[in-house]
Amino acid sequence: MNTTLVKGLQLLESLARRNEAAGITDLATELELGKSTVHRLLQTLVAQGYVLHNEAQGSYRISLKLWELGTAIEKHLDLTTVSATPMAELLRDTRETVHLSVLDGTEVIYVAKLDSPEPVRAYSEVGGRAPAHCVATGKAMLAWQNPVTIEHLSTNLAAHTAATLTQPQAFLAEMQKVRERGYAVNRGEWRETVWGVAAPVRTSDGTVRGAIGISGPATRVKESKIGELAEQVLAAAERVSAQLQ
Repeated sequence: MNTTLVKGLQLLESLARRNEAAGITDLATELELGKSTVHRLLQTLVAQGYVLHNEAQGSYRISLKLWELGTAIEKHLDLTTVSATPMAELLRDTRETVHLSVLDGTEVIYVAKLDSPEPVRAYSEVGGRAPAHCVATGKAMLAWQNPVTIEHLSTNLAAHTAATLTQPQAFLAEMQKVRERGYAVNRGEWRETVWGVAAPVRTSDGTVRGAIGISGPATRVKESKIGELAEQVLAAAERVSAQLQ
């Protein structure tokens, strides 16, 4: 790989996730890079318009250029738009946090969410990531990936709680269950006290574009309610899928 490009992207990501501007020293320490390297990369990013430099304070912050690019891409992605109403209806019916996720390698990215009105609810944020093998939306998408991809993933499953499936055969069996019933369940596999249910969203040719699901505290999203919640999640996913081309 082009290591300079990788370092530049890491620097850009670090700035994008910060709530305030940062200096060269802080960035160099965080990324474990030399100050001269960070300075050189920042100069390039400033010149290209991705980063703003406050010369008086000697600090740097992300510009709106990334947002502009994201907005340009979103115009071509109708997934979040067509999911809005089904997600709102799912929130109304379940009163649990609703997520819309897409798959990025072995992780999910939350591209939209609606928070539960309950005082105790699952925490997440739009743009956040989670290991796909641990969360319901991730498992709902992974199950329909290429068998070779699933097989390879099954040999490298990191444990995040005592409930995380890490044994290859157990994970492959779980993927088979997801395909058979059409939905996935997370039983505290990413966060011990959080359970979830999700189903894939597909285009008209069957391609999985994302997944829609709910998550909440294990005291509410429990085994006795999985069947009912699964029906509601499947119905929402079907409504979204019916609108995708």
